Amino acid sequence: MLQDLTDREKAVLVAVLESYIESAEPAGSRTIAKQYALGVSAATVRNTMADLETKGFLTHPHTSAGRVPTDLAYRYYVDELMGLRPLSTVQQVRIEQELSSGQASAIEELISRAASVLSLLTGELGLAIGPTLSKAVLHRMDLVPVDTEKVLLVFTLESGVVRTVYVDLRSGLPRQTLSALATVLNERLAGSTLSDIQSTLGERLRDIDMKEAGNLINIFVESGPEIFDWVATNREVHLGTASSLADQPEFTTQEGLRHLIELTEQRELLASVLGQRARESGPQITIGTEHEAPELLELTVVTASYEIGQLHGVVGVIGPTRMPYDKVVAVVDCTSSLVSRLMQH
Repeated sequence: MLQDLTDREKAVLVAVLESYIESAEPAGSRTIAKQYALGVSAATVRNTMADLETKGFLTHPHTSAGRVPTDLAYRYYVDELMGLRPLSTVQQVRIEQELSSGQASAIEELISRAASVLSLLTGELGLAIGPTLSKAVLHRMDLVPVDTEKVLLVFTLESGVVRTVYVDLRSGLPRQTLSALATVLNERLAGSTLSDIQSTLGERLRDIDMKEAGNLINIFVESGPEIFDWVATNREVHLGTASSLADQPEFTTQEGLRHLIELTEQRELLASVLGQRARESGPQITIGTEHEAPELLELTVVTASYEIGQLHGVVGVIGPTRMPYDKVVAVVDCTSSLVSRLMQH
């Protein structure tokens, strides 16, 4: 549980936070007293900072007399002091323009643009993950002949998402047979969730009486789980540009830069972190030592979920714990809302 602070302690804590976020340098009492109108002397600020250090909100590097915020300080600020700062109309329009740029209409490309926009506007590393599809409802399934021994399965979901899978045949099928089979398949599969279809596909198709399509039906019955593998594995992580992070003091050393590069390569870890937040409402903020993964112990992840029908995904940023939380949270929250709205179209 967070300790309660006096008004003076809150004011000094916010001043130290703002100073450190802006400069990345430990804040001294004289600097805080001079730059922030706290109405008290440098000695009083110094004593208050000492009290905050005793309570675990500040610490100081051995080589400096100044203090820096701890993870507890950031958490207290986010939960108790920050408040939400709505973006201006101009800022919202810019985000929407960036998201709407280009000719691509695929959902994956919109999500990828969201990660890039978040990097651009926050100075952190933008992240985004596609929607979870297990609870998506199948709207229609089409069978498209590619050549004499290959058929393209086109799954159109009620949310507007489209997925395709190639299936190899032992022998070719006439287009009219494929059309007739598609009609039967839609009668039995359309309107059900993908997870239900995947687990019961054999039962749903076992008694179909279409001898001319028996080869393809058998493939469905025998290989149903493989055909629907994409339902469980659709967790591609999209990253914005890491160049803005590389310019921050935390990553200018060789070790810091190496850690950043390694982090961008750990897609499974990032997918797991984001996937756990897909159905959470409102901005989610995990700071430093609050993470379970040791790779993230010096970083903050800020996310918000988007939705299209029953599908949910996540956009957000990752960066050092020293970040302008009010700005970042506002941009992430606005971006998630705009992604949801744009996906409807």
